Amino acid sequence: MIAPASQPSQPEDQGQPEDQGQADEPALVIDGVVAGYGGGDVLRDVSFAVPEGSITCVVGPNGAGKSTVMRVISGLLRPRLGSVTLRGEKLVGKSPRQILKMGVVQVPQNHSLFKDMTVAENIDLGGYLISDRATVTSRIDAVYDLFPQVKGWAGMKAGSLSGGQQRLVEFARALMLDPVLVLLDEPSMGLSPMVLRSVFAAAKQMNTNGATVLLVEQNARAGLKLAHRGVVMENGTVRLTGSGREVLEHPEIGELYLGGAAKRQ
Repeated sequence: MIAPASQPSQPEDQGQPEDQGQADEPALVIDGVVAGYGGGDVLRDVSFAVPEGSITCVVGPNGAGKSTVMRVISGLLRPRLGSVTLRGEKLVGKSPRQILKMGVVQVPQNHSLFKDMTVAENIDLGGYLISDRATVTSRIDAVYDLFPQVKGWAGMKAGSLSGGQQRLVEFARALMLDPVLVLLDEPSMGLSPMVLRSVFAAAKQMNTNGATVLLVEQNARAGLKLAHRGVVMENGTVRLTGSGREVLEHPEIGELYLGGAAKRQ
């Protein structure tokens, strides 16, 4: 059921998509996080959980604190209070590199490819923490199997690709470290609806392939349709949590963020 989230939400019936069961334990737990910049708090007692094997989508208006949550998880911003744990291991106090080694990979909102390098070179860089070259080669093959269209662009300069194509390459690069958790910060930013569908299909494919995905998305309707779990943030707090369908169909949330509640299909 959809409910206020003053405590980390425990996994329950995921609801949407309905064809994928979830593990009982959360991959990520954010508990009582208070954080901000320059002495001002952006996040105020933020608590929610990301179930293992799920796609969890965080939605809310601009300024709600969604991207700040991502910075806290990835170690770019240390919270003033609260804890963040990945499979029971504390993340707070660890450096971004240490968190990356633990299997948390972020695809940032702004495009991050080296545009003068080829797609293949960018993919290869995704495995820079891996010392064994044979493992890198094996991961590249696996990534190309998952995203064959990216393999077709391998020899092209990354800067010659469209925004949607670059996003897919960024997804592929993120998988080079075989991540436990993939953080996607506004992946639809600046994309047309048609391209958006292909990017979200790729995010779903990453999840099907074994990665837990935490998605921050301005396009709330599209993100919640994709997600097993939804988290609604407002003014630096978690207002509601529930399955993706429950959040999508909640009348109040529909009026505030979706231009009217979505109808059950």
